[in-house]
Amino acid sequence: MTGTIKIDNAPLNKFHLKITAFTFGSNFSDGYALGIIGMALTLIGPQMELGTVWQGLIGSSALIGLFVGSLLLGWLGDRIGRQKVYLLDFLLIAVASFLQFFVDGPLALFILRLLIGFGIGADYAIGPTLLSEFVPKKYRGSLLASLTVMWTVGYVVAYFVGILLEKAGPDSWRWMLASGAIPAVIVLLLRIGTPESPRWLISKGRIEEARQIVKRFIGPNVDISDLIADGQSEQHSTSFMMLFKKKHRTRTAFGCLFYFCQVLPYFAIYTFLPLIFKAMGVKDDILGNILLNIFLLIGAILSLWFINKLSRRTFTIGSFLTLTVSLLLLGIWPHGPFILVMLFFAVFTLVMSGFSNIAQVYPAELFPTEIRGSGVGLTNGVSRIGSAIGTFLLPISLASLGLGPSMIGLAVVLLIGAVISIAWAPETKDLSLDEASQTPESSSQDVVSSSPRKKMSSH
Repeated sequence: MTGTIKIDNAPLNKFHLKITAFTFGSNFSDGYALGIIGMALTLIGPQMELGTVWQGLIGSSALIGLFVGSLLLGWLGDRIGRQKVYLLDFLLIAVASFLQFFVDGPLALFILRLLIGFGIGADYAIGPTLLSEFVPKKYRGSLLASLTVMWTVGYVVAYFVGILLEKAGPDSWRWMLASGAIPAVIVLLLRIGTPESPRWLISKGRIEEARQIVKRFIGPNVDISDLIADGQSEQHSTSFMMLFKKKHRTRTAFGCLFYFCQVLPYFAIYTFLPLIFKAMGVKDDILGNILLNIFLLIGAILSLWFINKLSRRTFTIGSFLTLTVSLLLLGIWPHGPFILVMLFFAVFTLVMSGFSNIAQVYPAELFPTEIRGSGVGLTNGVSRIGSAIGTFLLPISLASLGLGPSMIGLAVVLLIGAVISIAWAPETKDLSLDEASQTPESSSQDVVSSSPRKKMSSH
């Protein structure tokens, strides 16, 4: 068709930027929820006389909820559509966040944070899925990666809100936790009117609806005939079990395991950063926190450039190896001079913050449209098992084993992630969304090597 362009090659427009901004909500809220509970627990613990088990449970509660929400509502998004889940999950987050103000015991707080995590998990599965199905391939990596920048912003904002509120009295932790309702309500209101994914509509045979959405939001000259042809060429199953069929299981395993190994150390360390500083003997923990939060922001922003310049494999493997070395050094010399210890932590923080951005990019590129929500939901859900394990075990490990062995253990997890990535990570950069999600049915080595050949043939 003359004068037309494919949806993957469409120019970036205001709608693409708007839906990216709306999708920031889950990442900001997740970062804020994790950051604020770390601050609040320093006050809740003595007031409620919490032991290490309850501290671990409350610290990991949102992550446990996130696992369930990602798993169930990612699949539901494949069944009933992305838009409905994308809109309503923040209603749950807003209500549960507000109700934290009134809790009178650890069980009630645990349940409410489970619900917050459930809503965030739903959005982690649906948000990147919906965004990836709209944005052009040229901008897909940077726009998806920018979501995690907002996680970092949310985490940093939570730290400074906590600093401002902690002197407000014995119940200041209630205001800290309830403040999470404010961004949730804002996101909920902004998302009203978000359209359904045209790729999902095509997979369900709703061709005319898809045409109208593409015409209105992406451009009147955007051609979706290739998507229609692919959608009509075979009957696509949306069964969750499709993720474990021979055609998809290698990418399913890679997506789950690389994400698991990435976030387990990250969430454990930054949920209990005050405890780690105490174990290090760092006296000026406020200065240390401020420095590390600055490095979190710098790393998140710098990585947007690296994600566009480096291949997905190079970025992933290099990050895992750098993080392993920095955390291993910290574990070997945990009580060294303040400057040296903070240098190890700064390198870890800078690289981990940037590396976390790839977690929003890779999963959406691993799976085809009919199971993309389920796949992204599963990878997010499994990653939060890692997050929950890390946040539950770290305070217990610090108390029983000490800082050095705890950090070495986390370094081993990162090393496992590097090995998995070397073996299975596919190359999806610069491919259309449909090309990126095509998985060879042969060995894992073919999965690694096939994408470059596709890339060469696509030019």
